[in-house]
Amino acid sequence: MSFQEQLIAFLTIVRKEVKRFMRIWTQTLVPPVITITLYFIIFGTLIGERIGPMAGVDYMEFVVPGLIMMSVITSSYTNVVSSFFGAKFQRFIEEMLVSPTPNYIILLGFVMGGVTRGLGVGFIVTLVALYFTDLQIHSYPITISIVVVTSVFFSMAGFINAVFANTFDDISIIPTFLLTPLIYLGGVFYSTALLPEFWAAVSKANPILYIVNAFRYGVLGISDINVNSAFIMIAVFTIVAWFYSLWLLNSGKSLRQ
Repeated sequence: MSFQEQLIAFLTIVRKEVKRFMRIWTQTLVPPVITITLYFIIFGTLIGERIGPMAGVDYMEFVVPGLIMMSVITSSYTNVVSSFFGAKFQRFIEEMLVSPTPNYIILLGFVMGGVTRGLGVGFIVTLVALYFTDLQIHSYPITISIVVVTSVFFSMAGFINAVFANTFDDISIIPTFLLTPLIYLGGVFYSTALLPEFWAAVSKANPILYIVNAFRYGVLGISDINVNSAFIMIAVFTIVAWFYSLWLLNSGKSLRQ
């Protein structure tokens, strides 16, 4: 395929993905915003007043970056895992694989669909956050880059989950039993400085801790971990996930029957 044909194929997949979640926007865009708003009210306004400052800032300001990143992660992941599994379940993914479209274009199209939804939800949640607190971005380059790379990574994580899923129940196992606990234990609501030394060390095995803290540094200028380490880690994970996802497509594993 020529570059122009590949571009058309890519834009077609992205357009399909965007139209898919925009068509049911009451299920894809509204629920995350409502959930995060409740977090703002309960943890930020009600409980936050009793907790007081956290890491030198108001507790509401402290939890906002983590809540925004939580919405980006879950939305990016959910969009790709549900969309690609639907393509596999309806068997039209096989038609895409036998078409002249390169597999990396197919993968990139699905990933960009997840990134679009993730960033869209993140932007809406940020607007909601501005109602509760006044955000002053510490570093726009760090803030934007970490949220984009994170959205890309979890979109590919959703893709990998969809490849191996055999039933609709399988696409909810990872978010329920792995992703959600990692998010809640990833420093969204607390600073690791409050943890005993042992549990603080254990928390450093959680990759989402690095992501949340890097984003918090971009927004507030504070972090419990080294920001450079966070970028290196998420970059390595993203590269590995890309090549593994591409290998799954090229091999047709769990896709062709």
